Amino acid sequence: QVQLVESGGGSVQAGGSLRLSCAASTYTYSIVCMGWFRQAPGKEREEVSFRYTADGGTYYADSVKGRFTISHDNSKNTLYLQMNNLKPEDTAMYYCAADRRGCRRGYNLIDYWGQGTQVTVSS
Repeated sequence: QVQLVESGGGSVQAGGSLRLSCAASTYTYSIVCMGWFRQAPGKEREEVSFRYTADGGTYYADSVKGRFTISHDNSKNTLYLQMNNLKPEDTAMYYCAADRRGCRRGYNLIDYWGQGTQVTVSS
């Protein structure tokens, strides 16, 4: 079992930056990818960004390309999401996720979730 603990959310004005962190409780060589989803009130959970453990390859949703950067610190077993030039439409609960088969198969198939961290961007 992998436990994921997020931190780093908060409230910022448009154009500001935040860095989210996701600490995994244990190393597991079965994890294929880790990443982030987000969910705004009244909307479905959506993909944000993923990192594949085998080769470090990354995926970004079109809405965040060029503004968000995903990275991983192996020594701390921690995933990061650097979010720059934040927009009000980025306001959502952000969830860290990890999966043993693939992160883009649908959020309802993800193996492990964090508890979420709120990001609020005001205009």
